[in-house]
Amino acid sequence: MPEQKKRAMSTCSLVLVSCSFAAWITLYVLLCQINNSKPYEWNCRLVTLVHGILIISLSAYVGFIDGPWPFTYPGSTNTPLQIHVLCLTLGYFFFDLGWCVYFQTEKALMLTHHLLSILGIIMALILGESATEVNAVLFGSEITNPLLQVRWFLRESGQYDTLAGDVVDFLFVALFTIVRIGVGARLLYCELLSSKPYWFVKFGGVAMYVVSWCFMISIWRFAWRRSSKKYQVWKIHKNVGSHLNGHFKSQ
Repeated sequence: MPEQKKRAMSTCSLVLVSCSFAAWITLYVLLCQINNSKPYEWNCRLVTLVHGILIISLSAYVGFIDGPWPFTYPGSTNTPLQIHVLCLTLGYFFFDLGWCVYFQTEKALMLTHHLLSILGIIMALILGESATEVNAVLFGSEITNPLLQVRWFLRESGQYDTLAGDVVDFLFVALFTIVRIGVGARLLYCELLSSKPYWFVKFGGVAMYVVSWCFMISIWRFAWRRSSKKYQVWKIHKNVGSHLNGHFKSQ
């Protein structure tokens, strides 16, 4: 790519990221004004929910319809649509990382995920290539995000220990395991086998997959504890019901 054209695209990307960052902050401020009785995290998670739904839709269109196919063409030249999607989500990650650091709401693993995402997107924008696989990683990372936010809202509103909470948890664990671990392994395999992506792009892919596994271990532990707790409650109710039935029959 000619140097002049590359500089022009970098300037354009910088403007798009700045506009995206300003837009996410504006949305957050507006939500804080509208929901002034809610805590700051409530409004931040609403922004996260909007971003997740938007990016899932856009990255799915880029990956499945507009192309190129990430499993076949990793390291390919960025398309204009890919650049716009990456700039949109990069502005969000800057906003969310700043919010998390300021309010100190997240642990090191989530902050590491945000930093790796930011570095990966910046790398693809500067190189002018590999947005294909970065976009695919975005899709896989964000597809479980709306469920995570809904789970938080259910817990905050006292509706988590209901059927809705169980359904959300099941879908979250299933999607995370199938998409981020299963499909993610296939994408990483194609990335590592391809001779086109730079070695540091491949290294970034490995790092993101390791982070996904760290999340997965925590999620499986949580699912096991929650399932065990549900089973114990069900067992107690069953024993109590059997005892009452036996008592009434003896009357």
